[in-house]
Amino acid sequence: MLVTHRRLAGLLIPVFSLRTARDWGVGELPDLAALGPLLERAGARVLMTLPLLEPSPGQESPYSPVSAFAIDPLYVSLDACVDLRAMGGRDALDDDDRAALAEARAASGVRHDLVRPLKQRWLARCAARFEAEGEPDRREDLARFKDAHAGWLPDYALFRALKEQRPASWRAWDGPLSTHEPAAVDAARASLSARIGELEYAQWIAFRQLEAARASLAARGIALGGDEPFLTAEDSADVWSRQDLYRFDATVGAPPDAFSATGQNWGLPPYRWDRIAAEGYALFRARGQHAARLFDLTRIDHVVGLYRTFCWPLDGGDGTFVPPDEPSQRAQGEAVLRAFGEGGAALIAEDLGVIPDFVRASLDALQIPGFRVLRWEERDGRYRTPPEWPEVSVATNGTHDTETTAAWWDGLAEHDRQKLRAIAPIGAVPEDVARSYNRHVHAAILEALLGAPSHLAIVPVQDVFGLRGRVNVPSTVGPHNWSWRLPWSLESMEREDHVRGALDAFGALARRTGRA
Repeated sequence: MLVTHRRLAGLLIPVFSLRTARDWGVGELPDLAALGPLLERAGARVLMTLPLLEPSPGQESPYSPVSAFAIDPLYVSLDACVDLRAMGGRDALDDDDRAALAEARAASGVRHDLVRPLKQRWLARCAARFEAEGEPDRREDLARFKDAHAGWLPDYALFRALKEQRPASWRAWDGPLSTHEPAAVDAARASLSARIGELEYAQWIAFRQLEAARASLAARGIALGGDEPFLTAEDSADVWSRQDLYRFDATVGAPPDAFSATGQNWGLPPYRWDRIAAEGYALFRARGQHAARLFDLTRIDHVVGLYRTFCWPLDGGDGTFVPPDEPSQRAQGEAVLRAFGEGGAALIAEDLGVIPDFVRASLDALQIPGFRVLRWEERDGRYRTPPEWPEVSVATNGTHDTETTAAWWDGLAEHDRQKLRAIAPIGAVPEDVARSYNRHVHAAILEALLGAPSHLAIVPVQDVFGLRGRVNVPSTVGPHNWSWRLPWSLESMEREDHVRGALDAFGALARRTGRA
């Protein structure tokens, strides 16, 4: 049975948010396995992550990746790398790198400006050690990895190597290289072979660490969930290498609605849906197969965009949906999702915002769960209470783009708080007690979510502990985004009374609601 059709509880935890006693200033792939005992204690059988993809150069958002396939090397554990250990481990770091590591570890959030270059340097040195002294069985494994990922790895590694020499967008590169002409690509590949080898090595290490973490979680009966962005950045290996599948006369966004009077422009290149269809949706079939290699279930971000993509023409004209009519939109969305699902991973659909009724009907027909976010379930002046939610859905109260439940509750207008009292567990909290977020409100909201009929209940980790730190503030750029970290290390969480108590309470609730 697919994980999306079982009654389970899960936690959403960004990998970068994890801490350990010896981390490099950011959570790492093996930390997913180390979460296993804590997840078991909480009765959680699903661990959801944000995209683990490498951001486009100059960005940190995992939703604007340089590739729909490459794992961000930021998440590689160098301490777990055979080649660093062969060089003496952390003792090999010079004084400057030790200072950078100490500063990164002492920071409250992820210091991307310190951690990314530090890991990049040492991954390159590990690759050099491997090239000179790598063991035969590991060389064979790298060769197998390169064969298995030949559909994307060569172009990704070449693009990353080229970007280090040519920081400008690929559209500003020399003519034959910018248009990905074979002769120019082959020449560049030959001249950059050493750096390409280092980048391929980093991906090999990242994939093997993630595969090991997933296997460890699976041994505990815990499913690992990934997150699939709608598009890659324009300045990405995917767009550069397959320019025929993208439009460059428009950008993707959203039309004016209740959330934005002027609409939204995300600056991403729209798909050439006609050409993707002519290839039998091979692009999405490849992405689905890739996701299934790494995850048990996959969240499809901005699923409505697969049905109809809102495009803003660069000439300043009015935005339009592509395809233009409902029958063709439904046919396209279902064809894409079927192709993606052929890989074998269970799918869940991010269907938030302004979603046409036919899209939700289509998802229901495909048996792909959408989201029910408690704070947004108001209809016609009343909240659609959790008992009304469908079984084929994901119950939650927030995403990586929202404020935490504690901050949301304290910011509610009194009339909104009163309407929420129609939800039985919340209504049971005395009115005077419910005026601010506290342990009673906390427990009531979790009870409402886990008690819902929804097969899956996925709770952001901050909401398990009543924390207020935020992952991302949409429409803003800066170090406050994609850098939030837990206030405790994984090792110390078992020693913190508050943490143990919150995990035990969540676990008891998961068992009481039939999710454990």
